[in-house]
Amino acid sequence: MRRVVFNQKGGVGKSSITCNLAAISAASGKRTLVVDLDPQGNSTQYLLGRPASELTDTVADLLEQTISFKIYNRKPEEFVHPTAYPNLHVLPSSPELDFLERKLEAKHKIYKLRDFLKKLSELYDAIYIDTAPAMNFYTRSSLIAAQRCLIPFDCDDFSRQALYNILGEIKELQEDHNPDLVVEGIVANQFQPRASLPKRLVQELLDEGLPVLPVRLSSSIKMKESHQVNQPLIHMAPKHNLTKQFEDLHRLLNGETVEVVPLD
Repeated sequence: MRRVVFNQKGGVGKSSITCNLAAISAASGKRTLVVDLDPQGNSTQYLLGRPASELTDTVADLLEQTISFKIYNRKPEEFVHPTAYPNLHVLPSSPELDFLERKLEAKHKIYKLRDFLKKLSELYDAIYIDTAPAMNFYTRSSLIAAQRCLIPFDCDDFSRQALYNILGEIKELQEDHNPDLVVEGIVANQFQPRASLPKRLVQELLDEGLPVLPVRLSSSIKMKESHQVNQPLIHMAPKHNLTKQFEDLHRLLNGETVEVVPLD
């Protein structure tokens, strides 16, 4: 399964959700790959413990092959890096993605990521794609390459307004490029169950018929601590409440039944 985690708004937890779901997937025994297409490289730093600027053999190097004139192109799996955790690998980001984007777009390489990830799907049970907070070339490539899309939602009015644009963009892309893409749902992140505003916003989205998932991820300093030590929660704090919420979300996305806590 190829899943993209996407929102055009920054600061909604895309990288955190991508990496923690992927880490749970790997811990459950599935061979799991994270593809980091955000030039900031947060997922790369989180899972490899090194900034993307220090790495070679990155996703930028893989994509650059499609516009070069090399006789021999390396296989996609040759650009994958192992993490410290069994079954979990990363196709890391690079600052070079910014400079490469215009060249790839000019050469109409929008489908190349899909081709690469289809080949990698033969080696991995689950592929998670992290994207930049923008509907750019790489994000469109990801949505074309993916089978599922998960949309993080930070519980405020600005995020709510962005949702309508995101869903419209995805619908247009489904119609033009990837009719098999399924929006799995909207996941409320940094949710504060005792505050009235988050509960009201989520309920209003549900009343509008938007696909808000029943699992909500609470706000916790533990996530920032996890970033600081470059360890996903399943490894750093396996019994923490937020870890359990991520596990519930992972089970839900894989078709399992989870216990849902009502908004009220």
